[in-house]
Amino acid sequence: MTNPPTIYLVATTGHPNYGDELIAAAWLKHLARVAPDSEIWVDCPNPGPSEVLLGHLHPRIRFTDTFWRLCWEAPADGPWEVASFVQHAIDNPGLAPRWVAGIELAARADLVHVIGGGFVNGIWPRHLGLLAAAVAATRRSGGRAVMTGQGFWPVAPEAEPLLRNLAAQFDVVDVRDEPSVALAGAASHTGDDMFFGVEPGLYRDDDLREVVVCLQSDLLDVTVPALAGFLLDTLGAWGVRPEQVGIVEGIPRVDREVFALVEHDLPGARFYPFAEIMDAGLPAAAGQRWLSSRFHLHLMAAAAGAHGVAVSINSGYYTNKHRSLIDRGSGWTLSEGLRIPAMPTSGGFATDVLRELKQGKEELAKSIYGR
Repeated sequence: MTNPPTIYLVATTGHPNYGDELIAAAWLKHLARVAPDSEIWVDCPNPGPSEVLLGHLHPRIRFTDTFWRLCWEAPADGPWEVASFVQHAIDNPGLAPRWVAGIELAARADLVHVIGGGFVNGIWPRHLGLLAAAVAATRRSGGRAVMTGQGFWPVAPEAEPLLRNLAAQFDVVDVRDEPSVALAGAASHTGDDMFFGVEPGLYRDDDLREVVVCLQSDLLDVTVPALAGFLLDTLGAWGVRPEQVGIVEGIPRVDREVFALVEHDLPGARFYPFAEIMDAGLPAAAGQRWLSSRFHLHLMAAAAGAHGVAVSINSGYYTNKHRSLIDRGSGWTLSEGLRIPAMPTSGGFATDVLRELKQGKEELAKSIYGR
């Protein structure tokens, strides 16, 4: 009797971040159905918090951070140097003696799957080493390397040949936006991996507000006070009363800073912390009006049928991300340069569009896992 395959997922869970946790959860739920006897390893930057958040989703799941440690251990920040160091270390683990056990484990994996997200790009140049690690590990094991739902934009021009070369060594290359198709030469373009995981259980149906906001304080081209002013001006232009407003936290603390500056101006507004959203579901429903800088909150709220405005706070990164959802039918508008947007009166993914997007992901999963 042959042993079930060992599956090695590469993710960015545990920070925590709403979208990253949901994507990992979607794949783990799928593996619990189609590969319950397989040993599942999740290589992520924060294995402890990931275990607490996700450890219940598969009967044989474990967490490590080997690939991430190798990327951080590389002696230089440049993607070429990181990719070279990581591959040398996996071929010769003595170069990274603190992680020999983890390297040997990864080099026995039957499948290395870099799951979706926008964490391999020029904003974090060391992370290109994660693709190099997947290539090197499967070169040793004879297994397969696959990637799904990737967003590679932006990438520094000198790193583009490296990205193309690494991608060419994957059995499956699936991306979520048009610039990433061009960068990686991807044949598969099924969109963000979260389309695979949209389900009713991720939403709450009580204690909902008419207008919901998520404005982050990280990766900004603008200042946090400027965002606070934009929020108050927009709510005023829309004629929204404070008690109609809900504030959603996609990343703990990071997504509360803008609200903290205006909380006294919005008496009666409801704050939904990250932990509550993970436990009780996202407070999104058809007909709501949303204002979100977070990409996965745009996706999930539009999937619930909410109208909305995507706020671009980083033109080189977030604008492309939000446009990838608008192009796929989210029905949202895009606000750039903190210009006050018109109040949305329509939008949200149509049911048939959302069904097709999910089917595309299901077919992709079948091509990787056989069912």
